[in-house]
Amino acid sequence: MKLSKNYKFWFCTGSQDLYGDECLRNVAEHSRIIVEELNKSGVLPFEVVLKPTLITNELIRKTFNEANIDEDCAGVIVWCHTFSPAKSWILGLQEYRKPLLHLHTQFNEEIPYDSIDMDFMNENQSAHGDREWGHMVTRMGIERKVVVGHWTSQAVREKIASWMRTAIGIVESSHVRVMRVADNMRNVAVTEGDKVEAQLKFGWEVDAYPVNEIAEAVGAVSESDTNALVDEYYDKYEILLEGRDADEFKRHVAVQAQIEIGFERFLEEKNYQAIVTHFGDLGALKQLPGLAIQRLMEKGYGFGAEGDWKVAAMVRIMKLMSAGMKDAKGTSMLEDYTYNLVPGKEGILQAHMLEICPTIAEGPISIKCQPLSMGDREDPARLVFTSKEGPGIATSLIDLGDRFRLIINSVDCKKVEKPMPKLPVATAFWTPQPDFATGCEAWILAGGAHHTAFSYDVTAEQMGDWAAAMGIEAVYIDNNTNIRDFKKDLMLGNVVFGK
Repeated sequence: MKLSKNYKFWFCTGSQDLYGDECLRNVAEHSRIIVEELNKSGVLPFEVVLKPTLITNELIRKTFNEANIDEDCAGVIVWCHTFSPAKSWILGLQEYRKPLLHLHTQFNEEIPYDSIDMDFMNENQSAHGDREWGHMVTRMGIERKVVVGHWTSQAVREKIASWMRTAIGIVESSHVRVMRVADNMRNVAVTEGDKVEAQLKFGWEVDAYPVNEIAEAVGAVSESDTNALVDEYYDKYEILLEGRDADEFKRHVAVQAQIEIGFERFLEEKNYQAIVTHFGDLGALKQLPGLAIQRLMEKGYGFGAEGDWKVAAMVRIMKLMSAGMKDAKGTSMLEDYTYNLVPGKEGILQAHMLEICPTIAEGPISIKCQPLSMGDREDPARLVFTSKEGPGIATSLIDLGDRFRLIINSVDCKKVEKPMPKLPVATAFWTPQPDFATGCEAWILAGGAHHTAFSYDVTAEQMGDWAAAMGIEAVYIDNNTNIRDFKKDLMLGNVVFGK
């Protein structure tokens, strides 16, 4: 599955004709140099495209509307080189619908102390023009990202690069289609949600299919295609028979291979990028999809267990935001399972029955075939591994009845102290920031779910910016969190976002 599209970002410089043609020529040349150097830096994940200097209402409006209809344009970067009267931007901003970044910079890094005169001052008015422009965007209530600093700065370039990935999550959100195989787990609240409101807010399409319709697609997979994928499994992963007959073990693995191929073909045919399953409704499927789902997630599909379509969509978006990232460590659906409460060693063991994405794995990845009481089917094959160490974020998108809230918890992933030889599933282990007790208390107060969309690569800032662009509340749990202030943040969220 192709995760990364050849998106581009437009660079639009604001100015006006008060200071003459020579000034405008300098503005255009400075903008050209900045765009060229940004593209040459190797920092930005997508190309920046220079647009003509914007000095009139008509050109500004035309440019923004062209950005709207250009499928390759994922957002616009605006910089006001000189003073740009902001009323000229109103119609264009009113009609613009894509992510917006305000780069508050100037061409020169240092004041030219020996030569500065009023001509220089008039031409290089970013401190003036950007404030005028920023005032109008604020007055219009338009969400945007502001990055401040000189355009040659590594930190500034990294911030632009980070925003670009957020912009991809925003633009691609309206293309996310989630296929539900059966319904949510009975009597479970947190996996429920308003699918109509989700489409209004995020652009997601969430559709249900009878399980046997997709089971027919699985059954149609040929034996030769299945065996070829089984061979790939056996080449790529360690095989842990653990006393099972080798031929019988391979037959169980072949069931997952057939499910992977059948599911993927069905998803491609129907144009879905995320999927949810439910162990309570497997129809004609011989096993609960395990290894098959893990492999689909590795390819970029979103997944949510027990009908949790919100997590499936969020996993898909976070995979899109981190696609092509150098040294990426992985993104997956995870579930809070059990605690370690030994003082000084507190943490949460993350796992699921089967379906954890192998992109987060460190070390060997093995195939096991073990009984599973859930689902009432034959023993499913699954990939087993332990996850990487390091910082990450766990996110939970919840439906509060009158609105959505995105909870973003920074976590520190660690290795468990001892092996768990009898636990036949992939695992992660982390301590929530700022500490176990505070992190867990804040999560529960915010209404966080037990399923999460987790990533080592996407940042809390990026997800917060994504939530802001979607017009929903975001709450952060990190090393700055204390419960007294966190409760105030939740109360403020109720006032601002509640209906």
